[in-house]
Amino acid sequence: MRLFDADQDTVLREVQAGRLDAGVGVFKSVPGVRRVSFFRFSLTVIRARRHGDPTGAPVPWSALDGEPVIALSATSPHQQLIDQRLAKAGIHVDTVSVTNLLETQMALVEADEGIAIIPSFGMAACRNRQVVMSPLVEPVVSMEFHQITQRGRSLPEGVDEFLAFLKTHVSGWAERAGVV
Repeated sequence: MRLFDADQDTVLREVQAGRLDAGVGVFKSVPGVRRVSFFRFSLTVIRARRHGDPTGAPVPWSALDGEPVIALSATSPHQQLIDQRLAKAGIHVDTVSVTNLLETQMALVEADEGIAIIPSFGMAACRNRQVVMSPLVEPVVSMEFHQITQRGRSLPEGVDEFLAFLKTHVSGWAERAGVV
């Protein structure tokens, strides 16, 4: 077993080229790649602890209107979903920074540079930061994580078992943490 940590585009290219057996992340459907739903998370908002409700009470999307937002790059599937939701609801935010990584977003929020809309799986990384995470509601918006493999390629022994373990582990954690 070898772990490969990279951005989603690189993981996709490596799976397509046959250099990786499988990938996990947010991927669009592309020819030659088998994409299977792996697990689902919802979108949340994070604020610097000094400005957030310490209970992490749900926040309606409409409350984000006019807020200073630290966004991910426009090529991020996360950000594309967020932008679609904001546009559909007619909510206008003030994008004050654009980052490439979720961790960078969290650090800027912690530094009180604005808020960020992130997937609820970010809860684990938020625990060590001075931020408050609140579920976004009215409506709850979910996003899918996928497992990808090269279509028509047999996986080496043990890969299916590892992916099944990972799916069970993440689903169990998400349920216990309440981030589904």
